[in-house]
Amino acid sequence: MWMGENAKTDTENQDAEESVEATQEQVDEAGGPSVEEELADMKDQLLRTLAELENVRKRAEREKEDAAKYAIASFARDILTVGDNLNRAIESAEKAKQDQKSAEDQVTYLEEGVTMTRAEFLRLLKLHGIEEISPKGEKFSADFHQAMVEVESDQEPGTVVECFQTGFKIKDRLLRPAMVSVSKKG
Repeated sequence: MWMGENAKTDTENQDAEESVEATQEQVDEAGGPSVEEELADMKDQLLRTLAELENVRKRAEREKEDAAKYAIASFARDILTVGDNLNRAIESAEKAKQDQKSAEDQVTYLEEGVTMTRAEFLRLLKLHGIEEISPKGEKFSADFHQAMVEVESDQEPGTVVECFQTGFKIKDRLLRPAMVSVSKKG
């Protein structure tokens, strides 16, 4: 019985080979590509696709590097106006000195220039998602404030009494904590 099955399998294999040969002959007669030609075409397509994928990967890596390198360019371009305004404030003060304006006038010009420059600076920061943290009178938060000193105060304990240095955050991430004094029980 075993021999009979083996002989049957050999017959099936021979039939399959004849069928493949017959199909190839039909393809050849019809003028279609041979199996070898199709394999060569598919191999060529595969190699081209792999090369294209490698080019896409390299391009994406270059773009990622450029994005990291120049991400701050927009912010830097905008912040240059603050430098321009500072220069104007200095020039205005020098001009007031040359025109022999009174010391009071000179201080007024300088104060106006610095005030306008600070306002422009804060506007640009906000434009780029950077917000000022000035917590005077608010409840102390270790997430956004750094306590420098505790002082006796008539305010509720844990309240920010004074802000020594303004803090900043980008979106909801802390950039620099506000340096503050905090009230304690008297």
